[in-house]
Amino acid sequence: MSPIVLFFVLISYFLLLWIVSRLTCRNDSNATFYLASRKSPWYLVAIGMLGASISGVTFISVPGWVISGNFSYLQMVFGFVAGYFIIAYVLLPIYYRLEVTSIYSYFEERFNISAYKTGAWLFLISRTIGSAFRLYIVSLVLQTAIFTPLGIPLWLTVILTISLIWLYSHRGGIGTIIYTDVLQTFFLIAAALITLYEISEAMGLDWSGTINTIARSHYSKVFYFNDWRASNHFVKYFLSGVFITIVMTGLDQDMMQKNLSCRSLKDAQKNMITYGLMFIPINLLFLSLGALLVIYSQWKGIPLPAKTDDLYPSLAFGGMLPTAVSILFIIGVVAAAYSSADSALTALTTSFTVDILNYSHQRFDSPEAVRVRKLVHVIIAAAMVGVILIFHAISDESVIQSIFKVAGYTYGPLLGMFAFGIFTKCMAYPLAFPILAVLSPLTSYWIQNQIPHWIPGYQIGFELLIINGTITFLGLFFSHKKTSVH
Repeated sequence: MSPIVLFFVLISYFLLLWIVSRLTCRNDSNATFYLASRKSPWYLVAIGMLGASISGVTFISVPGWVISGNFSYLQMVFGFVAGYFIIAYVLLPIYYRLEVTSIYSYFEERFNISAYKTGAWLFLISRTIGSAFRLYIVSLVLQTAIFTPLGIPLWLTVILTISLIWLYSHRGGIGTIIYTDVLQTFFLIAAALITLYEISEAMGLDWSGTINTIARSHYSKVFYFNDWRASNHFVKYFLSGVFITIVMTGLDQDMMQKNLSCRSLKDAQKNMITYGLMFIPINLLFLSLGALLVIYSQWKGIPLPAKTDDLYPSLAFGGMLPTAVSILFIIGVVAAAYSSADSALTALTTSFTVDILNYSHQRFDSPEAVRVRKLVHVIIAAAMVGVILIFHAISDESVIQSIFKVAGYTYGPLLGMFAFGIFTKCMAYPLAFPILAVLSPLTSYWIQNQIPHWIPGYQIGFELLIINGTITFLGLFFSHKKTSVH
């Protein structure tokens, strides 16, 4: 497939998003940018959140996961669904009762300004790194397929990618993203379905034959109960999925900002449950695509790539699949990347402007606040460019594993802080929050390295997040003040 053709596909897709952004955004007020004036239809939010959750990581890494992990990822997905119910009926009522713009203002209401700022900074660091990872993997794909053949270096590819996102999101923010994410969700699911169909056709399989081929392969194994010490044991994956969802959705300004744009708490809850239940068939689709890609490779005698993230891209651009797959892959991966990154850029801008710079309440929509928000939006975009280039220089791991590993360290203290605020009536000393935000991840890292010596053969997987949050919770509990809230 010619890189020039793919380049025009990319530009055409961006123009479509830009047109949608112009049609859906009539002003650039902070009320629209932050929460879409709290008028978003819940069903559109649910569809858009699905695309934002899938991201370029799911589109590329989940199919590759099948090589080493079979369908074990579904164990975590079941945990995700349980986590969405907890968010809907525990966290959302709190956020709507407080009428927050940033969810971290809960900490100021419950504890003190120190807890508030600590929570906001934890999110800013966590989401900047996580979003940069997601865009990094997409930038590599675009670089290989389009920009390297055109003589364009990676750093310019990264700047172009983020600039395009900034251009269609800088005015309307969430008010625009609600609609562009719906469009992008449609494109990435359609790309996966049509790719699955194209591979089946190339193998001479109909839909029932495709399903039977995947089901009969050992790649379709979902549940692992045999060795409790293994990192892929069902209980570990399920519980990790529950807590990952709570922190990376329920305690994450990016995902919650869309929920808070709904008209009411009931609408937000309907959105969350619908979105959560849709997560199972969507991830099953991507795992099935991964299994079929592996089976197709073996059928054609194509060696599997050393890095699992390269499975889908290498087949799409290696001339071993129909030409349409290359175009579909680019559309799907860009749709996935943009639907995740645009809302992250908006949420980071919101949190820094409202939480760190204190442009809220009476100064919420003043001309000065709008100017500051626009400047912060540019600065956050530039910061993400820098993090992507740093990650490219030092990383050699599967991106999906890196994201959850980083989340285990940086989101853990947020989990502990929210749990302490919700499930106890204790107050805490202001300095305890920033101190534990540093000590808990360091202690978790030490435990992760020491536990194989304590329990031979035991491997800490994604449950690192639970360990980290528990350390923060216990640290706050045993150092709390004698007074409590009533």
